[in-house]
Amino acid sequence: MHARRPYSFGDLVAETGLAKSTGSRLLQALERHQLLERDSGGTFRPGALFAVYAARHEPLVELERIAGPALRRIGAATGETVNLAVPHGQSVVQIAQVDSRFMLGASNWVGVDVPAHCSALGKIFYAYGRIPTPAGSLERRTPRSLTLRQLRSELRTVLERGYATTRGELEPGLDAVAVPVRGHDGVVLAALSVSGPDARLADQLDAIGTLLVKEVATLSDLLGHHPEEEGAA
Repeated sequence: MHARRPYSFGDLVAETGLAKSTGSRLLQALERHQLLERDSGGTFRPGALFAVYAARHEPLVELERIAGPALRRIGAATGETVNLAVPHGQSVVQIAQVDSRFMLGASNWVGVDVPAHCSALGKIFYAYGRIPTPAGSLERRTPRSLTLRQLRSELRTVLERGYATTRGELEPGLDAVAVPVRGHDGVVLAALSVSGPDARLADQLDAIGTLLVKEVATLSDLLGHHPEEEGAA
């Protein structure tokens, strides 16, 4: 049936006429195969697999929804601001955010254009070819903003370790680390970052980067990235 709202277990049993035991088994099977998922209120809604297909028509909306659980887990684990971003021209645009639990944290970046060379997210898009590497001089937002030569050198490191970092390059005292979010055939669809004051993150960027690499593997799998299959093809 077509539904415009999430349905409770009772609603579904009543609408379909199934026995409760049969309905429970079917719903559990649909959950296991990511065709349904339960929200915080216990009601059922379309799962990640449906969202992946829907993303062909409303890509940003569905990408945000699919990534939501991962963003919240990372936010809970780090306590810092977590962002999901996509490339836009030569800039980076954040489309989703989980706020820091600290009073001193990063601002709300959703919808804000950020120069790619000054952000960890942007470095991901440069390194994986989603934004063309710039030519000529780069805007210096702070004394720690990179030159073109420094950026090109750092992008090689990004590819080697699988994550990018910034240390006060966009705003003084703001550090960040980001990883690629991949889809089918390994295409980088988006990037995910953790950011916060250098007082808390300066010595934690590599540890958080390693955490993000592991966490984003599950998200990328939902989006169709199966490296073992691609390697065997």
